[in-house]
Amino acid sequence: MKQKTYLISGVCVATFTLCLSLTAQTMSKKASSTSASPSATASPEASAAKQTARPLPFHGMISAVDQKAKTFTIAGKEKSRVFKVTAKTTVTKGGNAATMKDIAENEEVSGSYWKNPDGTFEAKNVKLGPMEKAKAPAASSTASPKASASPKASASPKP
Repeated sequence: MKQKTYLISGVCVATFTLCLSLTAQTMSKKASSTSASPSATASPEASAAKQTARPLPFHGMISAVDQKAKTFTIAGKEKSRVFKVTAKTTVTKGGNAATMKDIAENEEVSGSYWKNPDGTFEAKNVKLGPMEKAKAPAASSTASPKASASPKASASPKP
């Protein structure tokens, strides 16, 4: 009879301990989820901060310029993008320093921008004029050796 009493009391203690630990785990998850919800609302701000941490590239033709607001617009396939030029923005034309006054309509432009939390685009750097041609000759110079190598390869299987 004593053994049954010890067994029953042991099972009760184990069950109580198990329930207590499960309750503690559930409470900590709820507490962390409630504390995580403010950070979850802050996480879009954090993701917006992450977006602004790395500038995004742009390229296109300038469709409109507003000298007073210091903005220029690039027309896209679906929608236009308006970029704000600030004191932090570096503007170059032909490799030389330029200003907002040098930005004109129907001119090719490339560069990078930050997306602000309010949805506006702030230009980091603006390069006026066509894309650099240094990249294209490098690609064609690597393509020409391949082109010269292929006739040699095709000449060897003949004998």
